[in-house]
Amino acid sequence: MITVRRSVTPQHEGINKILTLDLAHTRQLLLALFDLPIAKSGAARLASPDFSEADPGVCRADGAILYGERKGDKLGVIVETQRAEDETKRYAWLEYIANMRAREKCPACLVVICPKGRVAKWASGDISTGHPGLVLKPLVIHEGNTPVITDARQAAENIGLAVVSVVTQSEHPRFNEITAAVQAALDTIDRETAYRYARYITLSLEGDAQEEWGRGMDTKTYPYQGAYAESLVAEGEVKGKAKGKAELLLKLLDSRGHAVLDDVRERVMDCRDEPTLDNWFERALKGDSVEELFL
Repeated sequence: MITVRRSVTPQHEGINKILTLDLAHTRQLLLALFDLPIAKSGAARLASPDFSEADPGVCRADGAILYGERKGDKLGVIVETQRAEDETKRYAWLEYIANMRAREKCPACLVVICPKGRVAKWASGDISTGHPGLVLKPLVIHEGNTPVITDARQAAENIGLAVVSVVTQSEHPRFNEITAAVQAALDTIDRETAYRYARYITLSLEGDAQEEWGRGMDTKTYPYQGAYAESLVAEGEVKGKAKGKAELLLKLLDSRGHAVLDDVRERVMDCRDEPTLDNWFERALKGDSVEELFL
């Protein structure tokens, strides 16, 4: 059993939510990018992403989708978001596929979305399993295989693909046109789904791209933007409280003489879950090392 420990950032969560929000849109996305045996319509549901067995190890994917109902047309799709190279995944990914295949009694495949081209190149490499002829080649969504969609009508024809293209094409010279097309296309679907896509895109982007997306949302007047604006206000209030607790936790660690590495500091500051921060604070009061925070 491979033990995979996670530090889930807002960007990681946002990208994963994009791929699991509307399974019909994701179906269109997958059919457009990969030659997968998914029926063009029919049943689809989220499956458990927990592929652990009955032992202390943790084997949990970011997301899992099951398309189809009958034995002959079922297909499991494991969804992973990868923001950096992680050699442990080259061992865990095959386990995800094998466990989902055994649990659901159907074929299963792995789809990895990589916002960064360098990481996409790494993730796309063949993974030799050691068994003759058994080599895993992940299906990777990246800037090289997602289209640059600047036409709102084209974006509306495949919302899933258009939304993902905002994330993968965030450094494209025509990014402002890409965002405008997607923001207009979201107005063609139901308001609740549109607002949630808009929020998840905000989480998924960073730096200048996130600011550009925000500027576009500020200047348009689509109906779904009312809920989006309200969610940002609420999120800002929660974020402010969480940030204060995170900063207090780091001060406590410093005062106790603990060396706080950059990755730990980043993990603490990225956390927006107040109960988790409270739990870490209690552990910091009693523990003898930083590592004990995340046990």
